[in-house]
Amino acid sequence: MEELKKEFSEKLVKLNRVAKVVKGGRRFSFSALVVVGDQNGKVGYGFGKANDVSEAIKKGVTKASNNMITVPIVRNTIPHTVIGRYKSAEVVLKPASPGTGIIAGGPVRAVMEIVGIKEILSKSIGSKKAVNLLKAVFNGLENLMVAKKIAAGRGKTVKDMWG
Repeated sequence: MEELKKEFSEKLVKLNRVAKVVKGGRRFSFSALVVVGDQNGKVGYGFGKANDVSEAIKKGVTKASNNMITVPIVRNTIPHTVIGRYKSAEVVLKPASPGTGIIAGGPVRAVMEIVGIKEILSKSIGSKKAVNLLKAVFNGLENLMVAKKIAAGRGKTVKDMWG
């Protein structure tokens, strides 16, 4: 666990206290939505639940480090515009010119800071739930393509395909 902290940075997106009513009163437990990344193109998210806040965060970090994806970053932004969808949440991610910064809110901003993207425009449409927005962002990031990989897959060079 110590090695994980040196290599990756983590960000708590949402912490929720849940109450279960039992005979003796209320039992409280916590759920934590965490994003983990190396600020160089690798990012993952995890959802942990426990009776203690620190334990819930620790579980979320462990799950996030097991669900890592690699994101292509070109000049501190993404290669092209992409729309990520999950249930009723929709996130539009657009590459931005240098000096723009991260124009995003909530879970989208957390992911972009952790992955290492410094210039991006985003718009969240539909659901405002943190979990659904996070999954929509990851859907969009997974659908990003790089010109070199597409050309190599077709057995051509980038210049042959786009001139």
